[in-house]
Amino acid sequence: MTFDSEYEPFFQPPGWIVGPIWAVLYTCMACSLSFVLSNSEKVPFKKWIIGLFVAQLFLNLAWPSVFNSEQYLLSLIMLVFMILFTSAYAVLTYIPVPTASKLMWPYIAWMLFAALINAAYYIEAPR
Repeated sequence: MTFDSEYEPFFQPPGWIVGPIWAVLYTCMACSLSFVLSNSEKVPFKKWIIGLFVAQLFLNLAWPSVFNSEQYLLSLIMLVFMILFTSAYAVLTYIPVPTASKLMWPYIAWMLFAALINAAYYIEAPR
């Protein structure tokens, strides 16, 4: 997050907590993908599901540099696509591998929260 900005939403978490949260979220994401791959015979549309995972991961890794360059609208759009791709992944894995789906739910919640913070920056950013 942009901590050198003149504006910071009151609900933005402190910087020290973000690292541990991401450690847990990335562990959950890795475990989820591992469950999908180890149960691939049960998973219909496996290539699509893996494609959704890879697409959201790519956006996830690119997002901080876009946000930190204060391109708040673009970073918000990226978050919307991350939420859509991850939600589709969670829906498509829920029946064949429910654990894989449930492991992604905290990540979806965190991205929704990040989108709220990002939107606050976008609204308050000078144009």
